[in-house]
Amino acid sequence: MQTLTQTLKQFVRDEDGVTAIEYGLIAALIAVVIIATVKTVGTNLSGVFSFIGSELA
Repeated sequence: MQTLTQTLKQFVRDEDGVTAIEYGLIAALIAVVIIATVKTVGTNLSGVFSFIGSELA
């Protein structure tokens, strides 16, 4: 019974899993920002090339 109690106390104090989850959330947030930026820039760039093409014609 005492080893079970010690194991539970050690499990509660262990923060390695929490750190991994935090790094995962940070990576996911960075990915979302990159995707949104690329999508916005791509849409704007498409408009610029359409404008240039229409002005050249």
